[in-house]
Amino acid sequence: MRRRIVTLAIAAAVLAISLFGLPLAAGVAKYNLDAERTELERMAARAALTVAAELPGDQPPSVQSPEPETVIGLYSPDGALRSGNGPSTSDQVVRRALRDQVADGSANGDVVVAVPIDVNGTLVGVVRAATPYSEVMLRTGMIWLAMAGLAAIAVVPTWLVARRMAARLAHPLEDLSAAAGVLGDGDFTVRTARTGIPEIDAVGMSLDTTAQRLGETLERERSFSASASHQLRTPLAGLRLQLEAALETPDMDLRAAIRAGIDSADRLERTVTDLLALARRNGVARGPVADVAALLADVRTTWHTQLASEGRDLTTRLRAAPQPRAAEAALRQILNVLVDNAFTHGSGNVTVTARDAGETLAVDVADEGTGIDEQHDPFTRQVDGHGIGLSLARSLAEAENGRLILSSATPTCFTLLLPTVESP
Repeated sequence: MRRRIVTLAIAAAVLAISLFGLPLAAGVAKYNLDAERTELERMAARAALTVAAELPGDQPPSVQSPEPETVIGLYSPDGALRSGNGPSTSDQVVRRALRDQVADGSANGDVVVAVPIDVNGTLVGVVRAATPYSEVMLRTGMIWLAMAGLAAIAVVPTWLVARRMAARLAHPLEDLSAAAGVLGDGDFTVRTARTGIPEIDAVGMSLDTTAQRLGETLERERSFSASASHQLRTPLAGLRLQLEAALETPDMDLRAAIRAGIDSADRLERTVTDLLALARRNGVARGPVADVAALLADVRTTWHTQLASEGRDLTTRLRAAPQPRAAEAALRQILNVLVDNAFTHGSGNVTVTARDAGETLAVDVADEGTGIDEQHDPFTRQVDGHGIGLSLARSLAEAENGRLILSSATPTCFTLLLPTVESP
C-alpha cells in the first residue's frame, strides 16, 4: 500500500508538471525564435543604415557581422550578392524584402531576416542577416534542460511528502490488521487507537465493538456453563440419592422409586429449560408469572430428600403473599440457589417464608447457621468457584427489577424482594 501511495503521488506530480511544463517549453522555444529574429532584424537594420550612403557608388560597401555565428550579406535590387556572406542570388526572403518590406523566414537550416535599404524613396538594396537554426535550438535546449532539472528537483520533495503520508495512512491500517489478528487469536480485550482519520477510526470503532460483543458473548457462555453446572448439581444429587435409596432397600416398591426418579428427571429437565431461557434472553426470562404457592411446593419436593438425608428439615410458609411481577423460571432458580446455599454452607433446619412487604413480595430463606462473615460479600464469585450460585441469583433478581440481600448474618437469612403485579 505504501508503494502504491508513493507511486500515485509521484505520477500525479509528474502529470501536473507535464501539463504546466510542456506548454511552457513550447512557449520558450517560440520566444527564443522570435528573439533571434528580432536580433537579426536589429543587426540587418544597423548594417543597412551604415551602407545606405555608400550604395550609389561603383564600389560596393563591405558589411560585417558583429557575431561569429551570424552572416550578413548585401544584395542589389536585381538580387545579386554584392558583398558579405550569403547565397549568390536572392532567396525567397530577399525577394520579399525587394518589395520594400522587412521579411523573415528560414532557408537551408538558417533563420533569415532581410531589411530593404531605401534612399530618398528609392530601393537601392537589401541587407540579409542569417544565423543557424541549431544555435537557436541549442539555447532553447539549455533552457529545457534547466526546466527538466527543476522538475526533477520538484519531484524529490513530492516523493518525501508522499512517503510520509503513505506511512501515516498505512500505519493505522497495519495496526488494524494486527488488532484483527489478535482478535482472531481469541483476545477480545484488544482495542484500537484513534488516528484522527475518520474513515480509519470508523473501522477501528467497528472492530472494537465487535471485540467487545464477542467478549461479552464468550463471558456469557462461560457464565452460563458455570451456572448450569452449579444448578444441575442439585437435581442430579437428588436423583442419585433416590436411586441409592432404592438400591439399599431391597423391599422398596420399585414402581414408586422409578416414579420418584422420573419426577427428579422432570425437575432436571425443567432446570435445563429455565437456564436456557434465561441465557437466550441475557438473564431476563419471559414466560408465565410466578405462582408463589406452587414454587414453594416445588422447592420442598426438590430439597426435602437431600435435607432429610442429613437429619435436617425444610419448612415453607406462605403468609398472604401477593403475586410477584417476575418470571417463574427466574424465581424458581433464585429459590433453588438460596436453599442450596443453606444446605451446603448452613446448618440446622431451613425455612422458606413468602410474605407481603407492602407492594413488594419478600421471600426469606433462613437456616440456623452462623457461617456468614459480615465483612465478606457473599455475592462475590470466587476464583475457586464459590459464590457462583449467589452471584447468579442476584443477577436474576436484578433482571426482574428486584433485589437480593443478606438480611441477617446470625442466623443466616437471605431476603428476595420482588415487585408485585399491583405495584406501579
